[in-house]
Amino acid sequence: MRILFLGDVMGRSGRSAVAERLPRMRLDWKLDFVVVNGENATSGMGLSGAHAKALLDAGADCVTLGDHAFDQKDMLQFIETEPRILRPMNFAKDAPGRGAAVFRTASGRRVLVAQVLGQVFMKRPFADPFSALDQVLRAHPRGGQVAASLIDIHCEATSEKMGVGHFCDGRASVVVGTHTHVPTGDAQILPGGTAFQSDAGMCGDYNSVIGMEKTEPMRRFVTGMPKARFTPALGEATVSGLYVETDDATGKATRVEMVRQGGRLAPAGP
Repeated sequence: MRILFLGDVMGRSGRSAVAERLPRMRLDWKLDFVVVNGENATSGMGLSGAHAKALLDAGADCVTLGDHAFDQKDMLQFIETEPRILRPMNFAKDAPGRGAAVFRTASGRRVLVAQVLGQVFMKRPFADPFSALDQVLRAHPRGGQVAASLIDIHCEATSEKMGVGHFCDGRASVVVGTHTHVPTGDAQILPGGTAFQSDAGMCGDYNSVIGMEKTEPMRRFVTGMPKARFTPALGEATVSGLYVETDDATGKATRVEMVRQGGRLAPAGP
């Protein structure tokens, strides 16, 4: 199976780049399943229902969220009506929607997608991601209940992301990090056959401070004082992510490639 994961979509620039490039990537790379993290797609904070629909229409089979899952209030209702949107499993007990689901590809193969939030350096405490993942992976063994499984670990610390990768090695097909908006250079297949990258990077303008227009973040760094709200940078975006091929019989990853298309970063892909 050929799977593409795209990192945090950042504002209008990121949405436009995904809408422009994803249909061609699906066709050229003969993709079977696409997951997009969309939690910053609306003004850099959260995801609206309209923008979620746009990402799905562009070719995403599933859209994951993150710690900004419900910053756009209409998502509280929209997520209940759109099963292809996933919020983190360990967000809150009373949160609407769900954090894991099994999807079918056009050929009928079953794919598990799940998302968890990390705990290290996050602004608010979230429930234990490891026990949440253990439960869902036990219920959906790769190569058995599902042909492939993908885990989106949304958190600050690369150490915690790596810990989740090793915890899921041999049980998930893909573990990929989101949230920090900077692609890491550690794409690999772990010993148990799990494809891993600490952070997929963002789909956004890299002439920025993690996707935000530079002036206000730089003012705060230099002076320690805020003056205005952060706003997403609007230059040409790089579409960043991870491409993985898996074996249907075992669910093991057989190939992994970092993806960078357009914008300022050096191109990469299968």
